[in-house]
Amino acid sequence: MTTARGHRLTAAVVALATAVALTACGARTGEEPAGAGTRADVSEDTVKVGLLNSLSGTMAISEVTVRDALLLAIEEINADGGVLGRRVEPISEDGASDWPTFAEKSEKLIVSDGVAAVFGCWTSASRKAVLPVFEQHDSLLFYPVQYEGLEQSPNIFYTGATTNQQIVPALDYLREEGAGSLYLVGSDYVFPRTANKIIRAWAEAHDVEILGEDYAPLGSTEFATIANKVESSGADAVFNTLNGDSNVAFFKEYTSAGLDADTMPVVSVSIAEEEVGSIGARYLEGQLTSWNYYQTTEGEANERFVAAYRAKYGEDKPTSDPMEAAYTSVHLWKAMVEKAGSFDTADVRAAADGITLDAPEGPVTVDGETQHLHKTSRIGRIGADGVITEVWSSDGPIAPDPYLTGYDWAEGLS
Repeated sequence: MTTARGHRLTAAVVALATAVALTACGARTGEEPAGAGTRADVSEDTVKVGLLNSLSGTMAISEVTVRDALLLAIEEINADGGVLGRRVEPISEDGASDWPTFAEKSEKLIVSDGVAAVFGCWTSASRKAVLPVFEQHDSLLFYPVQYEGLEQSPNIFYTGATTNQQIVPALDYLREEGAGSLYLVGSDYVFPRTANKIIRAWAEAHDVEILGEDYAPLGSTEFATIANKVESSGADAVFNTLNGDSNVAFFKEYTSAGLDADTMPVVSVSIAEEEVGSIGARYLEGQLTSWNYYQTTEGEANERFVAAYRAKYGEDKPTSDPMEAAYTSVHLWKAMVEKAGSFDTADVRAAADGITLDAPEGPVTVDGETQHLHKTSRIGRIGADGVITEVWSSDGPIAPDPYLTGYDWAEGLS
């Protein structure tokens, strides 16, 4: 329940943020941060950071494990001497799958708790709700989830994929596999609607037909009608931008409609290993996903990450792309701070460009201009055992292009 104080904060601070979250994206924020900055609470021995994730509500299915991965990274950093000789003290807040709550909690973490940085958010609606708060106070958010692009803020480091590192490679893969028509299914908020706007532009340029486009409220469990429309469309494939536990209901109805990966494959951009377990592998066998990391990604860094996560949380606990991007973001923040020799936002921002990390997903490099990462794109297939196995990858890390300036077909989208 929202408190009276929460209502006042929402009226005073969050109204603009919520309005931004409900509009189409595309406008660049200012080149310089808007606020004068809020000083972080850094003592001789400790530095505070904020963890802002949905620990309740429809998005908890995805975000709780992201919080767990953040805590693992902080534990590792502290065991290795901390950051600039200081122990990292995490302060965790629940965004509760509610965008005004995300804005309220970010204000609390920055102003009341004095954190040096915040790690979190999942949906683009939550990110857009908190963005004005971070710009007002000139504080840093490390955002770990793939998103629709068409955004760039000096107060956000985007450690998940942008459009040309996930959605575009997935579309190209489907076309190469013979898909000449698509059906679009998504949750009704900014990410799916903007992603599908981009998909339609891509499809027009590549002679791929869009046979339908449907949305359901975030958290919806009613998908019988949509599943029947998908089945009757005869599309070659489905592009799925549903988020949270709506995926459980959708795939059950999709299966009930007589569809499977052979008759009409689905490529999903928000279903990772954690969600596979919640939905049930029997509903997902053979389906495709597009990410930059899988638990099965080869490399010593990933072997260490998987082993450490299992040792902390249980041998049956999977790792996933958003978890890995969150884990990596904390280690990148440490590298930025230590290169800068400072926790100050401006100093960290100035030091970020070119920092490279051998992450579990493979090498990542910070692009200082866009504050996105160079990342390798990977297509995976879900097995009967729930394991996602890579079936395609890009030839090394792809440079971030959040505004798709390198694609003629995307002209005018932003």
